[in-house]
Amino acid sequence: MVWRQHEMTLPAMQRGCHLVTSLIQREIASSLQGIKVGLAHIFIQHTSASLTINENADPDVRTDMETFLNKVVPEGRSAPWIHTDEGPDDMPAHCKSSMLGSSVSIPITNGRLNLGTWQGIWLCEHRDHGGRRRVVVTVQGE
Repeated sequence: MVWRQHEMTLPAMQRGCHLVTSLIQREIASSLQGIKVGLAHIFIQHTSASLTINENADPDVRTDMETFLNKVVPEGRSAPWIHTDEGPDDMPAHCKSSMLGSSVSIPITNGRLNLGTWQGIWLCEHRDHGGRRRVVVTVQGE
């Protein structure tokens, strides 16, 4: 059994849902080599952005997800939030991050992430100016 860990920084992205599968795969490619069966755990070290697995082909799905999140979690002066230390998008970002989660786990099969045909890894940026995001990828397998 091997364990490998990568710490990487994703570039700053505008608010919304972004397909980051290729960035992560490129970073961990050497660690996937030789693993017949394993697991990749991908964790974001932030409370105002999230990771999820969803549609990788039609960018409209990412736009629709951002629309959904904004309808479910209100923002602005009429929103009920007390915590606004970092601005009016701060607490809504925390809510959205908790809804989607801070990590995903993906099986590794024969040296590749075993995602479904239409699946990709999304970084969901919930802040207007979130900045670069730190991600830890832990690979285990044999």
